[in-house]
Amino acid sequence: MCGIVGAVAQREVAPILLEGLRRLEYRGYDSAGIAVIGAAAQLERLRTPGKVAELAAAYQRQPVQGFTGIAHTRWATHGKPTEKNAHPHICANRVAVVHNGIIENHEALRATQKQQGFRFTSETDSEVIAHQIFHHLEQGDDLLEAVRRSCAAMQGAYALGVISSEAPDRLVAARLGSPLVIGIGIGEYFIASDVAALLPVTQRFIFLEDGDIADLSPSGMQVYDRDGKAVGRPESRSELSADAVERGEYRHYMLKEIYEQPRAVADTLEGRIHQGRVLEEAFGVGAGQIFDKVQGVHIIACGTSYHAGLIGRYWMESLAGIPCSVEVASEFRYRKPVVRNSSLIVTISQSGETADTLAGLQEARRLGFGQSLTICNVPESSLIRASDLTLLTRAGPEIGVASTKAFTTQLTALMLLTIVLGRRFSLSEQTERTLVCQLEHLPREIENVLQLDTQIRQLAERFADKQHALFLGRGAQYPVAMEGALKLKEISYIHAEAYPAGELKHGPLALIDADMPVVVVAPNNDLLEKLKSNMQEVSARGGMMLVFADQDAGVQTDATTTVLPVAPTEDCVAPIVFTVPLQLLAYHVAVLKGTDVDQPRNLAKSVTVE
Repeated sequence: MCGIVGAVAQREVAPILLEGLRRLEYRGYDSAGIAVIGAAAQLERLRTPGKVAELAAAYQRQPVQGFTGIAHTRWATHGKPTEKNAHPHICANRVAVVHNGIIENHEALRATQKQQGFRFTSETDSEVIAHQIFHHLEQGDDLLEAVRRSCAAMQGAYALGVISSEAPDRLVAARLGSPLVIGIGIGEYFIASDVAALLPVTQRFIFLEDGDIADLSPSGMQVYDRDGKAVGRPESRSELSADAVERGEYRHYMLKEIYEQPRAVADTLEGRIHQGRVLEEAFGVGAGQIFDKVQGVHIIACGTSYHAGLIGRYWMESLAGIPCSVEVASEFRYRKPVVRNSSLIVTISQSGETADTLAGLQEARRLGFGQSLTICNVPESSLIRASDLTLLTRAGPEIGVASTKAFTTQLTALMLLTIVLGRRFSLSEQTERTLVCQLEHLPREIENVLQLDTQIRQLAERFADKQHALFLGRGAQYPVAMEGALKLKEISYIHAEAYPAGELKHGPLALIDADMPVVVVAPNNDLLEKLKSNMQEVSARGGMMLVFADQDAGVQTDATTTVLPVAPTEDCVAPIVFTVPLQLLAYHVAVLKGTDVDQPRNLAKSVTVE
């Protein structure tokens, strides 16, 4: 979603802010802007629709200079992606604001402010914040108090960066429901939506809690909690290097991240397995006592993480005999679920900041579902802090909007969880050792699949002129088909749907013709023969199939079917292995179609607003 960067220093901050915005481009956005307080204590602002490169070009033509500033990349919610709707928003040339989130009562605030004589120049909900802060400054409040009183009047979610010409060496930040981090330098402070934005200038960070307001200046900083009490928040040091989010030799971040999966999976397993057994301590202090009380699992997630949860449900029920349900977070929080005693609430998120998933966890807690565990890739995230137990996926920074290594590491983590919970149900010690062995061989199996890249690139040409595609799978491979369809539609803009192969005759067969490619996931498992029958249904109707099949599956290439053999894979980890060729297929189709692979239109990496 939107990205925030801010700085108060004793040097020019505009280059720092622009570099921070470049490092937040992966989040998705449609306009960008920057505001600084110049030498004469005057606000100077530049805004452009489009990419950060266009803002940087405007900066070269018309430099803005100053030691205090804020910058923003906007993902449009209220108002079109135009210059007038881009952040920062300014009131009376005295207050500038950048905002992530949604102010739910903006219409009421706007009506009141119009009565007070404020003139609006944008269609956004964010502009009311600038007016509200200015209103309190006019009443005699200093910048910190004006921000505090303005926050009290706002309903919704926000992360704010605020500067004022009346306090040229101060930067005030506030957070409620949207992530915001403070970077600590020597005689300088920074704010950002994401640690990645600030890695070139610092590796020391403080993560604000909900309701916090921070007052930053070159002489120091102070954080206040939602009650206005001065508090100390712990400082942490990021282990990421500035080049950890660089593309390197790869054409796109997505391709780089696909090829990073063997290492990411290995890192997720490291230190969590000993002598053929999964270590419960890997899930956090007291995990064993919490797991002893679990009578069922309730998974809450969105998008790709939801697909991971669906596969996790197959594993938990079939391998371990654990009752498991999976919910789309945005639906769970608004329906009235029946509370199940002693359920383990499992939230899954790459960023740990997904608004609907966070709200789902809060609702589950309110309803008294039980203890919580999050599977997440960002150690300092809101979900990590809100959960009783944590299993980090260790995928490293994922920049491409279309998730790849986050998904396969989430599945790896879910298998680890299945094993430790399954001990308390029907999972035998011998089965655990078998599953652990499969996990330990998983990085090599993924490497083997990556060797199919050239063949997949050639097959992708068949999709270049297509408008629709159908993905089929059975059992745990059905969510794999769902993930493959999602990847294709995300980055190539081809309409793609996934179905359980057994559902073909219940509707999808009506769509089958030579112009609709059908992608089939065919591991060598107990459902293979039934899947072959479903494939015959497609072939008999002139459908053209691309089948990713286990080498031992006995599926052959013919006039309607092209088979791409995948090295034999143990059935339990097959969903992880068979995901990788579908990622490569989506990637190469998108490249052929000339789309923006890493930043597909209308999408954002981290969905931090509802």
